[in-house]
Amino acid sequence: MKGIQGKNAIITGSSRGIGLAIAERLAEEGANIVLSSSSLKEDSPLVQELAQKYQVKVMAIPADVSSYTDVEHLINKTKEEWGSVDILVNNAGITRDNLILRMSLEDFNIILDVHLKGVFHGVKAVYPLMMKQRSGKIINITSVVGITGNAGQANYAAAKAGIIALTKSTAKELAGRGVNVNALAPGFIDTAMTDDMPENIKTQILSTIPMKRMADPKEVASVVAFLASEDASYINGQTITVDGGMVMQ
Repeated sequence: MKGIQGKNAIITGSSRGIGLAIAERLAEEGANIVLSSSSLKEDSPLVQELAQKYQVKVMAIPADVSSYTDVEHLINKTKEEWGSVDILVNNAGITRDNLILRMSLEDFNIILDVHLKGVFHGVKAVYPLMMKQRSGKIINITSVVGITGNAGQANYAAAKAGIIALTKSTAKELAGRGVNVNALAPGFIDTAMTDDMPENIKTQILSTIPMKRMADPKEVASVVAFLASEDASYINGQTITVDGGMVMQ
């Protein structure tokens, strides 16, 4: 895709699942990749594996996105090592599902800290760099439940809805500086997380998807690559659903 080759991309939560699929797709398009998660080590085998496979620069920088200090270090180290931060994908996330009646304050707060505050930390840390560059792509990973809500996920849905609003506000602030900010809302994706679901729950979920299947992580990654490219230069402040038709707006 146009305008990705040679760019420097940071993907949070990229040690596995959707985040790793995004990292691989951007590397395939020629971007240099910064892998990051709270558990990823700097000497992770993924670094050498992706660098050799796609012939791009790759490094791993551990970061807990709920900590602004960690995220600021992630952004600044990338800038110091490679000279710019061109693409930021705020993807890191966790779940603490429960009915509101049984949900602890801790489980509500930690989801907001990782998801909503995590995205805010990424945006805030990269904001001055992209303003100065007068270019950049920020893609925030939200969820269809941030649009629809979901029983048992009040914390997750609230955080994801907040990411959508944060995306729109950031897009309005940075549009005049040549920076595109968009959100991507996946539906149900075929990952290790969904593999652990009971079969009756999977069947129930599939009945709500017109396409009658879950998405492959690569199908999400393809849309992220498009939003990170110059082909999407006039798309700004949008939330794009990748959900097989679950939510039609």
